[in-house]
Amino acid sequence: MEAASIAHADHHGPPIANRSSRVDPPTLGMLLFIISEVMIFGAFFTAYFFIRVVTNDPWPAPGTSLPEAVAGVNTAILLSSSVTLHWALVSVRKGNRFGMKAGMLTTFLLGLTFLTVQINEYIHIGFAPSNSAQATVFYSLTGLHGVHVLIGLCALLIVTIRVWRGHYSAENHRGLEVPGIYWHFVDIMWVIVYTTVYVI
Repeated sequence: MEAASIAHADHHGPPIANRSSRVDPPTLGMLLFIISEVMIFGAFFTAYFFIRVVTNDPWPAPGTSLPEAVAGVNTAILLSSSVTLHWALVSVRKGNRFGMKAGMLTTFLLGLTFLTVQINEYIHIGFAPSNSAQATVFYSLTGLHGVHVLIGLCALLIVTIRVWRGHYSAENHRGLEVPGIYWHFVDIMWVIVYTTVYVI
């Protein structure tokens, strides 16, 4: 009882914040952020389905076409980046520094390739966002995803630099895991965008 009183007397300031023992704060924060991003994408998908289902307008707009084959290859590139990211994470857990370095560098390069192909698609696609409602929704959805890829690439670049500087180990690699969750979200969201916009 006396020891508890002494410990209480030594503690100054507000009480220690309660935290879940199941999910650590960085991971929980990233998951909550992803939920908010899903809501943003949901708003744009609402406009997409309004055109496709409610007004029953043709998709894409008459006189335009979408490069399904190029987008399909780009999808494979982005999905491959999730595989290499998983390789990097498995490697750091096993203490394999070469696998971690190679996995992170390859992931970043694949993501950069995806974004480059996407920009090239915009340049050669043949229509502008202002040409039709379909064009506006197309650029909005793919552009919103492109911004998320750019943010993810910035995070991956920071992680890759830290990997090469030896900042992660088998015991301490949370800084690699949390950005990895975001990157997997970006990949999954692209599969949804690609399926609805290019395939269906």
